[in-house]
Formats: sequence, C-alpha cells, structure tokens
Amino acid sequence: MINGDMNLILVAVVALVVGVAVTIAMVRYDLGPKGRLARGGQWLLATALGTGVLAFAVKLVLIVAIASLPELTIDPFIEKDPIARPASVRDPLDGLLASSRFLWQPISENESGAAAVSENKQNETAYIWQTLPDTAPAPAQNPTTPDKTELGERLFFDTDLSRDGSLSCSSCHDVLGGSGGDGRPTSVGINGQVGGRNAPTVWNTAFQSHLFWDGRAASLEEQAKGPLVNPVEMGMPSLEAVESRVREKPEYREAFDKAFGKGQPITIDRIAEAIAAYERTLITTDSPYDRFVRGDLDALSPAQLRGMSLFQRVGCVQCHYGPNFSGASLFDARTPFRIFPVYPTPYETSYKLTEDSGASPAGSGRGSWRVPSLRNVALTGPWFHNGSVNDLEEAVRIMSSVQLGYTGRYLVWSDSHKVMTELNGPVLDDESVADIVAFLHALSSDELVRRIANKGDDYSQERGPMTAGLERQRLSTAK
Repeated sequence: MINGDMNLILVAVVALVVGVAVTIAMVRYDLGPKGRLARGGQWLLATALGTGVLAFAVKLVLIVAIASLPELTIDPFIEKDPIARPASVRDPLDGLLASSRFLWQPISENESGAAAVSENKQNETAYIWQTLPDTAPAPAQNPTTPDKTELGERLFFDTDLSRDGSLSCSSCHDVLGGSGGDGRPTSVGINGQVGGRNAPTVWNTAFQSHLFWDGRAASLEEQAKGPLVNPVEMGMPSLEAVESRVREKPEYREAFDKAFGKGQPITIDRIAEAIAAYERTLITTDSPYDRFVRGDLDALSPAQLRGMSLFQRVGCVQCHYGPNFSGASLFDARTPFRIFPVYPTPYETSYKLTEDSGASPAGSGRGSWRVPSLRNVALTGPWFHNGSVNDLEEAVRIMSSVQLGYTGRYLVWSDSHKVMTELNGPVLDDESVADIVAFLHALSSDELVRRIANKGDDYSQERGPMTAGLERQRLSTAK
C-alpha cells in the first residue's frame, strides 16, 4: 500500500512539472502573442494558470497523505469518546425500544449461506483505568466526623428502627459477613414479606450519584429514609415514628450530642445524616485490580489480564466505567441510567427481565435502570435487579447479549414501528466469558473475600480503616 502511494505521488510530481512546462510554453508561444501581451503580462498569465495546476497537485498529494497516514493527518483533530462502544456493536435499534413489541427469529447458516462474522475491533482511543480514593466526599451540610460515623454505625445495626424490632439496615446489607447485600434474590422484610428487587451492596455506595435500582434517591441521606418507612421492608408507619423510637432510647442522647452538638434535637434528618456518614466509610480499595493499577504488575493472573482487555474491547466500559465501574457515579455521571434489556433475546423471558420497568413508566416494555457498580460484583450474587441469575458466567453472557448485541444472527421485527432489523454479533465464546469473569473477581476486596470465607466470624487480625468499629458492634450485638 505504501509503495503504491509513493508511486502515485511520483506520478503527481512528474505531471506537475510537465503541466507547468506546458503552461509556460502555451503562454509564451500562443496566448501571449495572440493577446499581444508584453513579457510582464505573459509571466502574469503564466503564473495565474500555473497556480491552478499547482493547486490540483497539492490536493492530490493531500488526498494520498490522508488515505495513507490518517493517524498523523486527521486523527489528532477528531474528538473521540473514551468510552465509546466499538462501531460493530452500535445499537441498530436506537429509537425503537421504548414502545416496541419484538419478534425475533434466528438465522441459521443453511438459510442464509455462510454466516457472516463481524470482528469487533478494539476501540483505538485509550481507556484510562482508575482506582478508588480512600475517602468519599461528603456534602457541606453533613461533614463526616468520627462521632457521627460511630452514631451512624449504631443506627445501622439497630433493629428497633423497624416496626416489629426484627430488622435493621444490616439485615439486608451485611457488612460484617462481607458482601454488603443479603445473598437473596429479593429481600425479606417484616412479617416475612418479600420485596420485588435485589438488595444492592452498600459497599462503595458513597461514590454513587443515584441510589436504589431505579435511581430515585440522589444522596445517601435521602436513601437512608426510604427503607425505614417502606411497608415491605422495615415498616415504620412514618418518619416521625422513627424519630420517636430513637428518642425513647436514652443511650442515644449522649451520642447525638457528640455528633451534632449538645442539646440538638433528634430528628429524622440527623438520623439519616448519621447513617449516611457511616456508609461513607464503607469503602474497598484493596482489590487485586487496585493493586495492579497502582503498580503491582503481578497482582492479576493471565486470565484476569485477558478479561480486563475484553472488558474494554467488547464494550463493558461503555456503562461500567471510572473508579467505581459505574456510569451513575460521582466521578462522571454522564450516563447514570440505561435501558435494560436493549436487545430482544430469549433471556428476557427466561429471567423475567422486563416484568419490572424500573425508572420507566409502568407498561414501557423495557425498563430503565441505574447503572450499578461492579466493585465486589463476584461477591454480591444473585445478580440483576430481580436477583434472577445465580451464576456470574451466565450474567456475563446475558449482558453481552442483551446490552452489547453479541446475540448471534437474528432477524428482529418491531411490530410497533414496522421495521425489520438484522442483528449480527458473534456470541462470546466460553473462554472469553471465563476471562471476563476472572477479571470481575479481581474487583473483589481481599478483606471481604476473607470475611466471607470465615463467614463473618474472624475480625481479630489485620483490621484496616474500613473495618474500624465493626468489631465493637459485633461484640455488642452478641451480648
């Protein structure tokens, strides 16, 4: 290719020389005498005509240069999206999803000849991998202090904040045992009531810009109030009743004085602020991934390194990007919500993925959900908003299919819009799925892995900042 371009440039140079010579001769011996031009006029005319020849030659050289060396000529001037999905997995159904009914039909090789396979090329723009900071930002009206954090920890574990005294925040968000969730498909509230959604982990939620699966809370303070009065969760009749319940316990009076100032009233806002302050200390920065990005190049296994590359190449970073692996994070909340599932596949029926529409209006067909963090994701199963998937490899297959379009070959008919679309994305093979899962395990905190292995029973050694105070709580609740 390069030799061909050089030959073309050489021909252009020869043509330029010949063209200039012909132009000068034509003016000198033909146009000049016929126009009765003096020598100065002849040179002026020759210059004007020669400029056109020269401009043509320059354009030809530029075209060849741009075609041959785009990385040096035009790429530096093109603004690129650092988290853009590869072009081969762009959504062909954009704009058709919110109100469509889909009919999908697989295309076999016998029906269509040799099945076309499109190779997804890695996005050429460098993706910057990042680690979490050790501390979370706090709002100006609720600065994090040790006294407030200690009070929030007590409230987080206090079962008296539920109507029948049977549940605390920690009942669904188990930080002592490790995962920060409850390990159930959907959570169980007072009187054995079962909720409709999976309990998200509380670890690293301090870095999220939207809370709950449907993103309806914009802060930890706002989120902390919701479960207290949810009739299916902790079931308190009102936020005022929560205030009264806390005021009735004299041991809280001194703790509130220390946290908010002597004599300040115990209000639901201060209760929520204390719980939020505690939750802002639940940070994990001790994963193999974090060690690798900080410079320990032996922290990841070969499979995890391959999975890390695939995580970027197949497009996972389009939604799960940044230090907290979430588009709904405080670091960069450009895309906090996503339609899920995007592509119609058999998975949505098998796992009931569209029965709950999340942040979308009821009856929308396809839900809209806050992008969850993938930190510690290997520890927080079962997965998805309805907890319907028990195997992490299956979760990766589902996401690569329904979100990224790696579905195989299908004809998709939108009955609402009367549009036919052909999807053509090779399904990820088992080795690729295993490598991505290996990388997701690299996002797990070493401390949390140890806690889960010990079933929450051993906190006597090597306690770091994120475990401070938890042993005190464990001992006090065991009395």
